[in-house]
Amino acid sequence: MTNLKSHFWYDKSQRNGILILCTIIILIQVLYFVVDFSSNKKIKIANAEIIRLQTELDRLKTLKNNPKTYENKPFNPSFLSDAKAYSLGLTTEQINRLLAFREQGTYINSAEEFQQVTGISDSLLKVLKPQFKFPDWVVAKQVEIEKENTTSLIKVSDINTASAKDLVKINGVGLSTANRIINYRTELKGFSFNDQLYEVYYLDTLLADKILKQFKIVNKPAIEKLNVNTASFKEILHLPYIDYALTKKIFDYKNEVTEIRDLEELRKIEGFPLDKFDRIALYLKTK
Repeated sequence: MTNLKSHFWYDKSQRNGILILCTIIILIQVLYFVVDFSSNKKIKIANAEIIRLQTELDRLKTLKNNPKTYENKPFNPSFLSDAKAYSLGLTTEQINRLLAFREQGTYINSAEEFQQVTGISDSLLKVLKPQFKFPDWVVAKQVEIEKENTTSLIKVSDINTASAKDLVKINGVGLSTANRIINYRTELKGFSFNDQLYEVYYLDTLLADKILKQFKIVNKPAIEKLNVNTASFKEILHLPYIDYALTKKIFDYKNEVTEIRDLEELRKIEGFPLDKFDRIALYLKTK
């Protein structure tokens, strides 16, 4: 029994050695399962990049060693081949931009768009532009756009002298609309601000925008102003932008201060429409 026990008994130094050995074994096992020693992923990425660069290099060498001569025939830039683009002076980066643009299913419709997509210089565009050939429908569309730009340069007429006959020439303006514009112009004694057109009853904002492209204020009207200190209640009440309540406030203020020396004083009146001051001032004076 004593001999058997001696086989399983270790002194202190032996026990420490066994403990260290066990610790090392455990650490090795942990590292084996935790750390990924595989480098296949990195190798695959590196190989893919090398193949891509090698392919690009081979393509450039082919273009350089086997140059083709092209006649100066008109061509559609949307279908420009690598070889022809290279012969025309485009860089690899510019060719790749064009290819990427075409891969989206889109087409080049103008020389300016070709420059925008590829990034070629103005000097190269000047050389290539005469050779560009676009489909007939693209050319027709460009002509239509140019025509619209030309018509947009129509001579502007004075809205204060325009007749109903003049106004109905604008697409969307009927006779009733034209008459409402003229009646409101008469009520105002003439337009003094272009944006007064937007105040016409039932006039659509977009239609007013269209009218103001052809009609603007060329000559402002000469409006005879009323003296706010001597005018009667009824006279001021009949002025544009002034209703009964505002007329009463003006007279109450005038009675309080005896005399209004400057129209700017009207701004002090409680409830006075400050956004309409410039319009109301068209019809009043203090002396």
